[in-house]
Amino acid sequence: MHRASRITPAIALLVVLADPGAAAAPYVETPSLAARVTNGELPPVEQRVPARPSVAALAGDGLAPGRHGGELRLLMGRGKDVRLMVVYGYARLVGYDRDYRFVPDLLEGVDVEQERAFTLRLRPGHRWSDGRPFTSEDFRYYWEDIATDASLSPFGPPRVYLMGGEPPRFEVLDEHTVRYTWSRPNPFFLPALAGARPEPLYAPAHYLRAFHARYADETALNGLAQEEGKRNWAALHTSRFRPYKNTNPDLPSLQPWINTTAPPSQRYVFVRNPYFHRVDANGRQLPYIDRVVMNISDGKLIPAKTGAGESDLQARHLGFDDYTFLKQSEKHNRKLVRLWETTRGAHVALYPNLNVEDAGWRALLHDVRFRRALSLAIDRHEINQVIYFGLATEGNDTVHEKGPLYEETYRTRWARFDLDAANELLDEIGLIERNDEGVRLMPDGRPLEIIVETAGEDTEQTDVLELVGWTWKEAGIKLFSKPLQREVFRNRIASGQTVISVWGGLENGLPLPDMSPRDLAPTRQDHFQWPRWGQFHETAGASGEPPALAPARELAELSRHWLAASDTAARRAIWNRMLAIRADNAFSIGIVAGVPQPVVMDARLRNLPEKGIYNWDPGAHFGIYRPDTFWFED
Repeated sequence: MHRASRITPAIALLVVLADPGAAAAPYVETPSLAARVTNGELPPVEQRVPARPSVAALAGDGLAPGRHGGELRLLMGRGKDVRLMVVYGYARLVGYDRDYRFVPDLLEGVDVEQERAFTLRLRPGHRWSDGRPFTSEDFRYYWEDIATDASLSPFGPPRVYLMGGEPPRFEVLDEHTVRYTWSRPNPFFLPALAGARPEPLYAPAHYLRAFHARYADETALNGLAQEEGKRNWAALHTSRFRPYKNTNPDLPSLQPWINTTAPPSQRYVFVRNPYFHRVDANGRQLPYIDRVVMNISDGKLIPAKTGAGESDLQARHLGFDDYTFLKQSEKHNRKLVRLWETTRGAHVALYPNLNVEDAGWRALLHDVRFRRALSLAIDRHEINQVIYFGLATEGNDTVHEKGPLYEETYRTRWARFDLDAANELLDEIGLIERNDEGVRLMPDGRPLEIIVETAGEDTEQTDVLELVGWTWKEAGIKLFSKPLQREVFRNRIASGQTVISVWGGLENGLPLPDMSPRDLAPTRQDHFQWPRWGQFHETAGASGEPPALAPARELAELSRHWLAASDTAARRAIWNRMLAIRADNAFSIGIVAGVPQPVVMDARLRNLPEKGIYNWDPGAHFGIYRPDTFWFED
């Protein structure tokens, strides 16, 4: 069970996050690397791990030390999903443990003073995957030669590293210690380092200098860039340093497995990092599993392929509607099918695009009565029974019932099924005229036909929309669903072409008051209900549009007030106000939440929880359970 009360972001005067210590037993050489050690290609394990490695706690809760060997097969729907190995591998400077507390990982320790100064202490002897030392120089290179280099980062460092528009003071204290200091608290720093998609803070300087005009001949670099079809040396450097996208097999890594396959490919092979920093208490260097093979397939075929036994660990591209089939195939292929808990604010939610280009639609969507009517005209109970066998939670996109900030009204406000109330609101707006089909007419005479766009990756959302369409029809609204490719889907929303989209809800449904509420406000351009308002915030007004609705402006202001709040009580009050505004204004229209996630795993695979939590951030899907500790029993 998720113990939300134990999430402890650093907010005290001084917080020291430190690794408990070194391995309790002599090191054991990894069998698959033994030949390379013997022929001198690799040093022995005791010289490959840091002087004080991270020791995996593998006792209790079904965990046990394992043994080396084996190959783990995954199925993914797109070549771009090669990045998910960075998610699953979950090697972070600071990460979440299974109780969602911050713990050092790549770092040996972190000293936090008033959330303003962060001193990062590296592990002496830690090495990149190519054997070169991982030191403070790699942090200096990223900060001075990438993040604040006008050619490589014309807009400056990532926004999470700016407080009030100001970057931190960066200091190299010694070979293994760096410090970042802000003039005001930065509560986003540690979560950014621990995220499913971590913000970069270091880079392999020894590798990247060869592609940087400050260290290499610019004319030669531009010539190489031209040969590769790139604009200049900066584009060349960027192509070499995409640690999250995971597309450059030559880029040194700190992850447990490193990619050996250049894109495009239908099969990506990841091999163990011989310099990985984690070990178990028996002196075995992690990861236990030698190789991970990622096969690319049509996402629609992945449930069938999983059922046929072609994956050893699968959740991506599996939906609750696949559970019965997968369970039936369990006995034929040595797989186990589990249902893991999900904690997102909504499993399925509708996003009215308040920045839609069409003036007629924008006027309607800006009217809170219209958004409320859309919500009231959805029979969530029917959807829950028909599609989710009554196992889902019906209601708005909001925080989870187990969380400390939950109030029932956040889930139920404007979320009951009430066609009479929906029709009254639509009449009140002035949408009284109807055509021969009974569809209401917009003020400009067009029929009230709404195209709801999806990412087109499964049929579940389409099935939900079909049921929504039945009851919307009773309110005089005609619904069409339109599946798109994910990139097209996102681009259409951002450009204002989409009227309403469908996606999941709040990523972190179990926040604490001391976690940032910025995802409730227009702070990011990837928020589907207000992409341009979010862009305005992210670019400090350089692009996008300022929020046009008073409640959205209040959310943005409250998010700023949260940063200046002096204690947990004040931050809780801000959270409560923001959650209430969000529920009352139906900025996202949640349908159901808490839908269990099928997880299929090889019956021999150990150290996975039987009842886990499947979440993007925090959690990194499987990452929080440390797949480097997974092992095959035979």
